[in-house]
Amino acid sequence: MLELILSLVVLAVAIYAIIDVVGQPMSTGKKTIWIILILLFPLLGAIIYFLVGRG
Repeated sequence: MLELILSLVVLAVAIYAIIDVVGQPMSTGKKTIWIILILLFPLLGAIIYFLVGRG
């Protein structure tokens, strides 16, 4: 049960990060790179994006 909850939290964070990337005023190339990073590494990619990418 705990694994399911953690998986859903990671999924929600990744989806929120992708939605945030799409709404940011950056080039299409940067958006694409961030989305690919978040899809490949959902939790780590989202954390890195929120710490570094939202400039």
